[in-house]
Amino acid sequence: MIYGYARVSTKKQDLAYQLDRLRKAGCERIIYEKKSGKDTKGRPEFLRLLAGLEPGDVLLATESDRVARDPLDLVLILREVESAGAQLRLLDEPYIDTAFDFADVIAYFRGWVGRMQRLRILANTANGRAMAKARGVKFGRKPKLTPRQKAQVMERKARGEPYARIARAFGVSESTILRVRS
Repeated sequence: MIYGYARVSTKKQDLAYQLDRLRKAGCERIIYEKKSGKDTKGRPEFLRLLAGLEPGDVLLATESDRVARDPLDLVLILREVESAGAQLRLLDEPYIDTAFDFADVIAYFRGWVGRMQRLRILANTANGRAMAKARGVKFGRKPKLTPRQKAQVMERKARGEPYARIARAFGVSESTILRVRS
C-alpha cells in the first residue's frame, strides 16, 4: 500500500497543496494532521501510521519537515519505517529514500537544517513580540472592564451590593466581578 502523510502546524493552515501532490503521486490512503512537527509524540495519526506499516508499504510525504523537524527524530522515523520492511520517500527531496544506503545520513543533515529553521522561526517570533511590546502593543484579551468601571465595581462591592447584581449591571460574569481588586 502507498500511504501519504501531510501535516501543517496550525488549524488555520491549509493542507490542499500537500494532499493534491500526494494524490497525484499515487497514494492509496492519505493520513493528515494539523499539529506541530516539533516532535513525533504529539502526532497521534502519524504514530498510528508508523505502527501499521507492513513489508512492502511505501510512505510518501512532500518534504522532510512534514515528517520531522528534529534530525534525530527523522533518523529514528527512517529506522522505524525500514524495520517494518517499508520505504519512506519524499516527493520534494528524492535523495531521502530508504531504498538508498545513505538515506539516514542525508536525512540527519536535512533534519538538522529543519531544526535550525524551526529555531530561527522561534527566535524571529520572540524578537517580533519584543519589538511589538516596546511599541506599546498589548497582547492577550482586552479587559472586560475599564479602570473607571473597576473603580465603580469596588465602590459597589464595598457597599455590600450582591455580586450577581453588579455583574448584571456591567454585563459581565460574577467571576469577573470577584476578580476586581483595588
